[in-house]
Amino acid sequence: MSELKDKCGVFGIYGHPEAAYLTYLGLYSLQHRGEESAGIVSSDAKTMYSHRSMGHVQDVFDQDRLKKLIGDRAIGHVRYSTTGSSQLKNAQPILVDYSRGEIAIAHNGNLVNANILRSELEAYGSIFQTTTDSEIIIHLMAKPSNRNIEEGVVDALARVRGAYSLVFLTHKMLIAARDPQGFRPLWLGKLGDAYVVASETCAFDIMNAQHVREIEPGEVLFISASGIRSERIPSTENKHAHCIFEHVYFARPDSRIFGESVHIVRERLGRQLAKEHPVDADIVIPVPDSGNSAALGYSQYSKIPLEYGVIRNHYVGRTFIQPSQGIRDFKVSVKFNFVREVLEGKRVIVVDDSIVRGTTSKIRVKSLRKAGAKEVHLRISCPPHRFPCAYGIDFPTKEELVANKYSTEELRKYFECDSVGYLSLEGMLQSVSFPKESYCTACWTGDYVLPFGNMDKYHAEFSTGQRG
Repeated sequence: MSELKDKCGVFGIYGHPEAAYLTYLGLYSLQHRGEESAGIVSSDAKTMYSHRSMGHVQDVFDQDRLKKLIGDRAIGHVRYSTTGSSQLKNAQPILVDYSRGEIAIAHNGNLVNANILRSELEAYGSIFQTTTDSEIIIHLMAKPSNRNIEEGVVDALARVRGAYSLVFLTHKMLIAARDPQGFRPLWLGKLGDAYVVASETCAFDIMNAQHVREIEPGEVLFISASGIRSERIPSTENKHAHCIFEHVYFARPDSRIFGESVHIVRERLGRQLAKEHPVDADIVIPVPDSGNSAALGYSQYSKIPLEYGVIRNHYVGRTFIQPSQGIRDFKVSVKFNFVREVLEGKRVIVVDDSIVRGTTSKIRVKSLRKAGAKEVHLRISCPPHRFPCAYGIDFPTKEELVANKYSTEELRKYFECDSVGYLSLEGMLQSVSFPKESYCTACWTGDYVLPFGNMDKYHAEFSTGQRG
């Protein structure tokens, strides 16, 4: 139910004769991370081949297009914009030709010092092709003092701040990098003699690739015919800040991120939610698909039967990914259908991952009532969202953050439901394995791990709402 925009999903492969086709499969598995555009760049060690377009992976690529992406190495990207407008010129991977040859880049995350760096670079004569922050990294790499691409990558990443899981492609190598805080996930895998890199492990499973390990925060991997080499990004801010909302919502439940199974974490969130917010009811129903695992956990702990009273139409994209509010509201009604035979006369607990704007929740409660539900109790497997994200999730404005405007009781009245229960911050952090200090919780607490421009304005604008 989250109405958010995650930046992207990235994939890379080195050393496989079907590199482009496997990248297509990888992107297909990562489609949930962005539905606006998709792209692949490949290389045969002499020439770069590229295709990008707006739309879903299956619409952007067909057999003819994939055949033209020649080579045994490739990177790919699925995108929804957080920085840079929704235009084809901002689709990734970005391919450029500079003093040291051709290079392509694909990025998941958001740079908090992008505006400062862009202004500085433009003052020294840099010309940008796009409005994305990703292109800034290429310009930083082009400094004459950098002796080679490897040095250029490490030097550039030492200057940028924020969230980034990156893949680069040159004629000679695949490069993968993760920011020192480890905001976004990035994994290394192996497929025969080929290396693969992806935002989530579900992209490995579709091609039966081995899960090797997570790329560590602050690590850069250089993968070439010589093998694999690891370097570290110089940084004075090495506190880890894994985005826990990846576990709550963004990642696929069949993936492993931040050291553990997404499904298992969501199940724990649901069990903890049942402990904190019990209610006497007849059935537990999930909002599919991201609410499924948490609803299972809620049902297991509460001993209230799990039923499927909401059925999702999988041919409709994620509600939050639609750029137009008008389109978003329409798709709320076509994306889900309600099973009267399950709901009629029942006291229903509805388990969802999050509520941000609240538009879909309000419509859904009305639909449940219309389908015959006697009582509707909303249970949310994370705390109320009250602050914007600076690290790669495009949160709404203060006026749209419903929990920033209303107390819990006011939210119950607004949604026209019988009760509302959010998981506590402490309960959420108890459900994951790393120490609580290892996670970013800024969207709930306003505690930003990395400072960014005009933070006072962010706190002033996003902390004035009533607290439930």
